[in-house]
Amino acid sequence: MTEQFTHDQFMALALKQASYGQLIARPNPAVGCVLVKDNKVVGAGFTQEAGGPHAEVMAMRAAGDLAVGSTAYVTLEPCSHYGRTPPCSLSLIEAGVSCLVYGCQDPNPQVSGQGLAQLRAANVEVVGPVMQAECEMSNVGFLQRMGTFKPYVINKMAMSLDGRTAMESGESQWITSAESRAQVHLLRAQSCAVITGIGSVLRDDPSMNVRADELVLAGVPQATIDRIQQPLRVVLDSQLRLPVSARLVQQNGPVLVVTCVVDPKQHQSLVSAGVEVVVCAADDNGKVDLAAVLALLGQRNCNQVLVEAGAGLSGAFLQAGLTDHLVVFMAPKLLGNKAKGLFNLPLEKMAQAHDLDIKQISQVGCDWRIDAAPKRPDN
Repeated sequence: MTEQFTHDQFMALALKQASYGQLIARPNPAVGCVLVKDNKVVGAGFTQEAGGPHAEVMAMRAAGDLAVGSTAYVTLEPCSHYGRTPPCSLSLIEAGVSCLVYGCQDPNPQVSGQGLAQLRAANVEVVGPVMQAECEMSNVGFLQRMGTFKPYVINKMAMSLDGRTAMESGESQWITSAESRAQVHLLRAQSCAVITGIGSVLRDDPSMNVRADELVLAGVPQATIDRIQQPLRVVLDSQLRLPVSARLVQQNGPVLVVTCVVDPKQHQSLVSAGVEVVVCAADDNGKVDLAAVLALLGQRNCNQVLVEAGAGLSGAFLQAGLTDHLVVFMAPKLLGNKAKGLFNLPLEKMAQAHDLDIKQISQVGCDWRIDAAPKRPDN
């Protein structure tokens, strides 16, 4: 067995640990750690809720005295600063870890190589990056926010085999299977915020929340479900038409309305209902400026946001180059030529077409899930 193969094996276990924290760790990165001694795992852990122990501390607690002389496999560079918790780099040193194998470096300017430097200065061997692409993907939202100050944007869509999202009348329940809808709730639970447009709210009156029964169907353990916080639900409402009777206003969980209406008197009914209203700049069409919305959410430590909207808003995100990832659930149905399309895109020539990089196609119930990324000049 080669040394690199051994490193990959144990880093894969650390990535598995990281996956357990993806539903509870936000806005922190979901990090996994395993401690290995004599080629055996002696401790494992993942990042807990914000303010709770990080992955390294959880693994060291599990290992106890066996942490001395062990090798720590961590998916993200250990933090080196005092925040809500002490630096993990110092905790590893104090525990007597002899070697650190890391997956990827932390771009957070409070860390950014300093954790690795502290370990090296304490004569801890540092190896890495190992399985860098996989480790970066496990925290793609956090890494993007740290690098660009904007969250990672996923646009979720559901369509028929002929690319339609609803009948001409607007009827759309249900295009996809129960299994696909459960996957949507899992995407919501993994996101810091869910964005929709006022048109979708007025048309469908959605809740936009995460429901426990759906997560059970998605395979999430009940113990984890009990710890999940509702994502921030964001309504883009340039003219402030959201009624206080809307289902998402009445449901538990935070709601943010982004509007172009400046007069605070017009905000009052929503504010009194517990909704936060923020005024944002308008674009050239008088709509809420989407880039400004993402900058706002980045300032609020949102790592990943999920866009669940109609063809207009989904097309606007894509046309503006703000969509990072598409998740499309395709049902084995034909809705016909009068049904509504997937995106509103004002394209006239083939040269204007949006090229996609298909990342994965998988079966979900009787549907197909397509994961894709818009191709850009830099990728």
